[in-house]
Amino acid sequence: MPRFARRITQTSAKDFGMFARAYGRPGDLIHLELGRPIEDTPAHIKEATIAALRAGHVHYSDLQGLPELRHALAAKMARENDTNYSADEVIVTNGLTQASFAAFMAFLDAGDEAILLAPYYPQHIGKIELAGARAVIADLDAENGFAIRRDLIEARITPRTRMIVLINPCNPTGRVYSRDELQVLADLAIEHDLVVVSDEVYERITFDGAAHVSIASLPGMRERTITMFAFTKAYAMDGWRLGWLAADQRMIGALMKITTNEVTHVNTFIQHGALAAITGPGDALADLVAGDRERRDLAVRRLNQMPGATCAAPQGTIYAFADIRATGLPAQVVAQRLLDEAGVVVEAGSFYGAAGEGHLRICFGAVDLAQLSQAMDRMQGFFNAL
Repeated sequence: MPRFARRITQTSAKDFGMFARAYGRPGDLIHLELGRPIEDTPAHIKEATIAALRAGHVHYSDLQGLPELRHALAAKMARENDTNYSADEVIVTNGLTQASFAAFMAFLDAGDEAILLAPYYPQHIGKIELAGARAVIADLDAENGFAIRRDLIEARITPRTRMIVLINPCNPTGRVYSRDELQVLADLAIEHDLVVVSDEVYERITFDGAAHVSIASLPGMRERTITMFAFTKAYAMDGWRLGWLAADQRMIGALMKITTNEVTHVNTFIQHGALAAITGPGDALADLVAGDRERRDLAVRRLNQMPGATCAAPQGTIYAFADIRATGLPAQVVAQRLLDEAGVVVEAGSFYGAAGEGHLRICFGAVDLAQLSQAMDRMQGFFNAL
């Protein structure tokens, strides 16, 4: 086996979990495991991309991303994220996945440590290990809605720590962290001279007045934060593989060394579609989020009617993180039985680390309202019979 492959832990590689076990099975399965939106990409985005193709925008372009798109993204972040970046401090990437890979490869070396907040996103572990570094797990405060707590994180900081990885709004818990919680992370990053890599892919999918705050907007954080976004969720563009990152100019050179050597630059003509997404009408975005809210309310209401299950309403994202500890069964067992006995595919919370045990992640954004209602009926029958 090649040496580099041995460096990656088995559980850290990209894994579609229950989807892999459900794929190819006969029967009427309802998939609530993959974090993908059910809606089609809005028409004006597709039309702008088609127009770019017809106009001949099919050749090499700016390595950092189309200048007009980067200007629009910088303006968007100033308007919505309270940050002040120039277009030269933005890199267009092949989804947030490439943005995070570039951040880890550029700012982690062999022997370094990066802190993940648990429940964590498993894909980050493999990338950290590819950089020769080690992922260190710091628990969130599970009994307080998976809140950020200083003592739980500070206890995991060592002289080798170089980075804290944040997901806000959080996959899988659905938390939208308050400014005070983010200030705790900011204080730790400043005191220990750490970089913060902030995944904000769900920034526009928030509910009930929860306010998304970019940690880069806090005092002293712009110069030590790499903020990552994507068009994936809010614009229903998951298959486009399109995102961007923003960082202080002093970080951009190191990040560009990774992105240009990896893919040269992002597909030229789809960046015109991205520009249409950022500058186009906001009603399409509002409609998408309104649909997510309706499905969230249905899922949470029904889950709380099931014996052995409780579910707090997520403040953001497209996931419900249902607590099933009262069943006394491991999350993976429940997920497997839901697949086998009810034909509903969900993800065990343990996929997101030990802190996720006793929970199921249910993607209410992946199906329409009728399918979601049917899935809840099936799950109700399953939990009633336990």
